[in-house]
Amino acid sequence: MTELEKMLAGENYNPLDKTLVKMRKSARLLCEEFNLSSVADLAARKKILKRLLGSTGKDFYIEPSFKCDYGANIHVGENFYANFDCVILDVAEVKIGKNCFIAPQVGIYTATHPIDPVERANGIESAKPITIGDNCWIGGRAVINPGVVLGSNVVVGSGAVVTKSFGDNVVIAGNPAKVIKVIEPSN
Repeated sequence: MTELEKMLAGENYNPLDKTLVKMRKSARLLCEEFNLSSVADLAARKKILKRLLGSTGKDFYIEPSFKCDYGANIHVGENFYANFDCVILDVAEVKIGKNCFIAPQVGIYTATHPIDPVERANGIESAKPITIGDNCWIGGRAVINPGVVLGSNVVVGSGAVVTKSFGDNVVIAGNPAKVIKVIEPSN
């Protein structure tokens, strides 16, 4: 198995593999191009993001600065919006549904490291995918940790640290995040 195949399979892998280093550099150059682009040229910004991200809906918008590891592992649905300073560490796949909004300074992290200090010092990494359902709103400075699945219609309070998965129609907040309210969607 290649290091890329190991990474995508959620197994331990070596991030210093030449192929992975090249892929990250390419993504960072596209992020740099996007982050330096003019607000007056929205079409150019969208083209850059289409080259960077794995898939998008027709209508989506990301404010600079935006940073990611690979880009190709990020899939966002229709009517997606990410505010300033979003960071998505997409070592594994990140799927975000339609009508989702991300507030400023949100971190979505699939990357993880061994708890064992010897393994960690050897540079070994792994990753767990993250899935965010439709109609979600992630509040400012929230962190979504590796392996989390959020159902549809979830609101994540500002500053929340999401360490486990949650189903549909809830407001979660805190560190670690917990349900603080059940949402009764209007018809």
